[in-house]
Amino acid sequence: MTRNTPSSASLILFDAEGRARKTQAHAVRLQLADGRSVTVDLSQAADGVVSLLAEHTDERQRAGLLMRPDSHDAVSVAVTATPLVTTTGTPVTPPALELDVQYGDGIKAGKGLPARGRIETWLRSALFADAELTVRFVGEEEGRMLNRSYRGKDYPTNVLTFAYAEQEDDPVAADIVLCCPVVEREAREQGKPLEAHYAHLIVHGALHAQGYEHEDDAEAEEMEAIETETLQALGYADPYRVRPAD
Repeated sequence: MTRNTPSSASLILFDAEGRARKTQAHAVRLQLADGRSVTVDLSQAADGVVSLLAEHTDERQRAGLLMRPDSHDAVSVAVTATPLVTTTGTPVTPPALELDVQYGDGIKAGKGLPARGRIETWLRSALFADAELTVRFVGEEEGRMLNRSYRGKDYPTNVLTFAYAEQEDDPVAADIVLCCPVVEREAREQGKPLEAHYAHLIVHGALHAQGYEHEDDAEAEEMEAIETETLQALGYADPYRVRPAD
């Protein structure tokens, strides 16, 4: 931007060979190739004040300035970039999700089950990276068989997560299996809306798919904190809140 006004400061540009060219400017922007930029605001230059503003063309990135004194009268400025994240640490712009929703024998879409769009919203809220996930709703027989075969426990449980990433850098891929009769029974016993309980278990499964566990108190505390904050951001109550006695 160039303004020939009394408040404009003189801007001197130097090429690679040290040749100078002088112009008048109100502000100047240095645009970096990856989208980062720093704008030098000269509007208060008459008072000896120069302001710096860091920006990024990618709305998912927050730009910042890192300043390091080089001497008593010189400073180096680096334009930084960090991904915008939610309070739980997930990206503000949700990662890509490839989702397959399946229904076991005797289980039909509807009839108290969450719609695909709602499932996608719940999963995206709990993802820290792109993921390929299958959510399968099953009856007691299939739920019991899976729990017995893979966990050695001869009863159906509310949710099972089969995560397929073997290394930390592997893409997130998992099957999340929910046993509908168990989920419905738990919701009644705990006095929770059925939708809220499904939301909690699907978020819980998504965290397991990304390597979160609750084998010890520290792991459980971290996982429960993320689940609680995620559910509350989605508009549901704290899933671990203890109901007052009747």
